[in-house]
Amino acid sequence: MTPLLTHAARPATFDVTAVDEHGEVRDVPIAGEHPLTLYVDKQEILTLMTLGAAPEALAIGYLRNQRLVKSLDEIVAVQVDWESNAVAVKTRHGLADLEAKTAKRTKTSGCGQGTVFGDLMEDIDSVALPDDATLAKSALYELLDKVRTHETIYKQAGAVHGCALATNEGTHSRILQFVEDVGRHNAVDAIAGQMWLDGEGGGDKIFYTTGRLTSEMVIKAAQMGIPFLVSRSGLTQMGYEIAEKVGMTMIGRATNRHYLLFTGASRFRSDE
Repeated sequence: MTPLLTHAARPATFDVTAVDEHGEVRDVPIAGEHPLTLYVDKQEILTLMTLGAAPEALAIGYLRNQRLVKSLDEIVAVQVDWESNAVAVKTRHGLADLEAKTAKRTKTSGCGQGTVFGDLMEDIDSVALPDDATLAKSALYELLDKVRTHETIYKQAGAVHGCALATNEGTHSRILQFVEDVGRHNAVDAIAGQMWLDGEGGGDKIFYTTGRLTSEMVIKAAQMGIPFLVSRSGLTQMGYEIAEKVGMTMIGRATNRHYLLFTGASRFRSDE
């Protein structure tokens, strides 16, 4: 059952004036940034700094990726109120052991937000990615081309990270979702939430991010069941180790026709 949702997206950019190098005054778009405090069953969880483009999906995806809810059926409603900068989530039966889960936090390197509740590092042992999934080089190149030409807030205003969920169709790929936010973790959480709302699985998908591949990014992609993680940026040692552990194909420094294949080489195939 789909929860009751508001549709309270904020404008992605705002115009301000700035003086350029020639001394001329120009109207310039800048990225929005808003505090959004998450409440679950009237209990405050945390405040996210967000672009505000997909607040309902962000809230759902955050709860999903933090393993605070196990399925969309547990959520009755997600209500966003920008006058109070709050998002209220109502669950069907309450969250078990919420205080214990939120008491234990692992600080991570995420920007925008970066805390992992509970025992996510231990939970990664239960993740099983599809063994038979493969990624063709041509599908990777097609995704990189489409990301490069995609109309983005970053091109207008900068100051944001982007994430994309793409299909993996033999030698082709296409973007299903492209989400930008002030932090890459917000963007991945919003995609995770929308995947639940759309009933999308991750086994036949590719996940792309503009941000670096840290342990938390790898864990989130693995929890979403996605076997292919691609970034135009680099990676961390722990991100590398976790990707190897779960058998994920992780590709970094991917731009144009350049990439570095770090883990999961057995899943990657050339077109020759």
